[in-house]
Amino acid sequence: MHVTELPEELIDAAADLWHQAGLTRPWNDPHEDCRRALTGEESTVLAALDAAGRLSGTVMVGQDGHCGWIYYLAVDSRQQGQGLGKLLLAGAEDWLRQRGVPKLMLMVRQENAEVQDFYRELGYTDQDTVVLGRWLDTELQAGLGAEADTVVSAGETQAEG
Repeated sequence: MHVTELPEELIDAAADLWHQAGLTRPWNDPHEDCRRALTGEESTVLAALDAAGRLSGTVMVGQDGHCGWIYYLAVDSRQQGQGLGKLLLAGAEDWLRQRGVPKLMLMVRQENAEVQDFYRELGYTDQDTVVLGRWLDTELQAGLGAEADTVVSAGETQAEG
């Protein structure tokens, strides 16, 4: 297993993985999120690939000049518990360190205690920050109903191990 930048031909597989992991939202196009990260100067998508080149996990990483952010950290459910989440996270941290980024941030839903524990075990701590949001596309918001009240974040992660 090795971590490398996601090959363009695996964008569909990455989007499928994110969907299976419950990370996608109806208002976000995961294919476009992936393409944007891969073509951006301050972001990329890292992939855990097996010896045959099959996708086992991903993490999207980017930086805004002050801190780094990770999104879409997901590991194939059949391969969880083998350390792939940790491997991908380490790859994202290294990517940010190489760019001189001093701090990494991420968001996890409050009810997702298992994933919060995953990060805490790796040294991540709660931040004294409140995430606020506002819908700019009120027609889209209305069409989503109660789901629109869910925090909008590709950073919600599902990785195990």
